[in-house]
Amino acid sequence: MPSILVDTGPLYAMADQDDDWHARVVGFLKRSQAELIVSIAVLPEAAYLLATHLGLEAEQKLIHSFVNGEMTLEHLTLQDLQRTLELLNRYAAARIGFVDAAVVATAERLRISRILTTDRRDFSLIRPRHCKAFELLP
Repeated sequence: MPSILVDTGPLYAMADQDDDWHARVVGFLKRSQAELIVSIAVLPEAAYLLATHLGLEAEQKLIHSFVNGEMTLEHLTLQDLQRTLELLNRYAAARIGFVDAAVVATAERLRISRILTTDRRDFSLIRPRHCKAFELLP
């Protein structure tokens, strides 16, 4: 089964039972057998949101998910950062952020077309190099 790249929104939604996306994300993950990959660019953003809105326990649970091998943390290469800059410039009018651009760069390098995200706008707008469009999950 092809890998899935995970964005910030689902990492938060998994932990927050009151989040509009919680049931969809948790249900999807229970059914999926795919490897979950998270760009290192996503981790600080997700950890900050969890700690700020749900507390340190939620933040630590996220970190444990990497330590325990539930998800794989993927580094950014210099080429990823160069591509991130290209995307930020190309989509400047749409104001896509660093994290989303870095997720796209990582997806392109790893040739992953499936992204678990709650951000339909940015990932629908961006045209990746390696596929016609991303498959946005859940």
